[in-house]
Amino acid sequence: MELGVVGTGLMVDMILPHMAGWGVDVRALCGSPRSAEKVQATADEFDIERRYTDYRELVRDPKIDTVYVAVPNNLHREVVLAALEAGKHVVCEKPLASNAREAQELADRADDLGLFLWEAATTTRQPNFLLVRDELLGRISDIKIAIVNFSQYSSRYDRFKAGDIAPAFDPAKSGGALMDLGIYCISYVIGLFGEPAAVRYRANVERGIDTSGIVDLDYDGFKVVCICAKDCGAPCGIQIQGTRGYIMSTSAPSICGAVTLHENDGSEQSFDRSCKTWWEAEFRTFMRQLDEGDLAGCRAQMETSLAVARTLNAARLSAGVVFPADKV
Repeated sequence: MELGVVGTGLMVDMILPHMAGWGVDVRALCGSPRSAEKVQATADEFDIERRYTDYRELVRDPKIDTVYVAVPNNLHREVVLAALEAGKHVVCEKPLASNAREAQELADRADDLGLFLWEAATTTRQPNFLLVRDELLGRISDIKIAIVNFSQYSSRYDRFKAGDIAPAFDPAKSGGALMDLGIYCISYVIGLFGEPAAVRYRANVERGIDTSGIVDLDYDGFKVVCICAKDCGAPCGIQIQGTRGYIMSTSAPSICGAVTLHENDGSEQSFDRSCKTWWEAEFRTFMRQLDEGDLAGCRAQMETSLAVARTLNAARLSAGVVFPADKV
C-alpha cells in the first residue's frame, strides 16, 4: 500500500507513527493552505517525500495507489469521490459520509470503477470483536438485551458552550456525538446482529447538534441500547445478555478490548486478542485485501458500513438533527 494522506488532524497524528510498522508506505501528505506549516513539519518528522495543500493534486500523484481521507465529515464525499475518479483506492475515516445517500453514492462509484473503498471504523476488524461474533455469541444462546456505551467528556465541549464550535460539534460539518462516538456503538451492534428493524435516537441537542443521547434499536426478539456522549463521561463498555449467560467488556467499542464470558452455571472465562494499537487490525485487513485483490471481502464489509450509514441517518433525523447534506 503506497499511501497518500489527506488531513493533518488528530487521527493523522495518532496513526502516522505506527504506519511504517504495519508495512504502510506513506508517500504524500496533504493539508489545507492554512495548515501548510503543519504539513511541512509532519512530513519532515515522518520523512514523507511529497507535500500538498490541495487534495486534487495529491489524488493525481502517480506514486500513490491508495488515499487515506481524514478530513471533517462534511468533506468526505468530495475528497473520496475525487480520489476514486483519479483511480485510487480509498481508506476513509468514519463516518463514510454525511448521510446514507452519500455513502451509497461512494460505494456505487467504487464498485463501478473496480476500486477498493474501506471505512476506517476499527470496530468490526478488531480480533476481540471477531471472537465475540464467531465464538462467544452462540454460547449465551438467544440474545435478549445488549447495551453499548461510548461516553467521553470532550474538552471541546467547553469551547462549544462558549461559542467556539469545533468540527465535531458543528452541524454544518456533519458533527455530533452520534457521528463521532455513537458510530462505534452502532457498528459493533450491526456487525453482530445486522440492520435493526426500527431505530430511535433520544438526543440532548444544543445549537442544533446532538451532544449526547441514547439510540434504541429494535430487533426481532431482542432490544439494544447504544449510548454516546461528548458532554459527559462514564465508563465505556459492552454487555450482551442471552438466555444462557452474558458477555461483558469494559472497553470502548472502538477498541474492543478484553471480554469476559459469564455463563449461567457460574463459570467465567476471559479473553484478550487485542493488537498493540487499536488501528492496527483494520490497516492490516486493508493491506491484505489489497494484496490479494479481495474485492469481494471489501464489498462485504462495505455492506455493513452502508447499513451503519442508514441506521445513523434514521437515528439522527428522528432526533431532529439535520445536516446541510440532507437538504440537497
